[in-house]
Amino acid sequence: MTSPKNSALTSDDLEEKEPVKIILAEDDKDDKEFFLEALDAANISSEVTTVENGEQLLSTLRDPDEPNPDIVFIDINMPVKGGKEALAEIKSDQKLKDIPAVMLSTSSHPNDIEETFSKGANLYVQKPSSFTGFILILKKVFLLHWTKVLINPVKNIFFVSEKNISHKD
Repeated sequence: MTSPKNSALTSDDLEEKEPVKIILAEDDKDDKEFFLEALDAANISSEVTTVENGEQLLSTLRDPDEPNPDIVFIDINMPVKGGKEALAEIKSDQKLKDIPAVMLSTSSHPNDIEETFSKGANLYVQKPSSFTGFILILKKVFLLHWTKVLINPVKNIFFVSEKNISHKD
């Protein structure tokens, strides 16, 4: 849980952070653009690398010339290697397991949520339908990241969707 002190973080605090190194694993071009535009609109200073599938994600993460990202966002349904498979490999790799992994999906099916939690995901985000919803979700994700809540995922805040986030978050 976030403490009252941490809860007082504002969008101004989001702007003051060093650029966050992000890898986005997303095969859908529209969803990728939506994510990047929402990230920009949320005023989150970032450096984003995008990949098309789980195999490219793992290859990028294992590249000795690339520094580990601060956080990865992984679409669940991708070709070649899906997000769940990539997540399992990341969390079983001693060099990668501590990288926070946020799963992205249109699904809110309890089995998907439970499976990714048990495989070690740090957060599960249902892809929002509105741009404003995506901005709010990204602000929430990075608030949780910066306050270190994602280090040890808690089941009652593991699932984030447009429906369970408010404008005051």
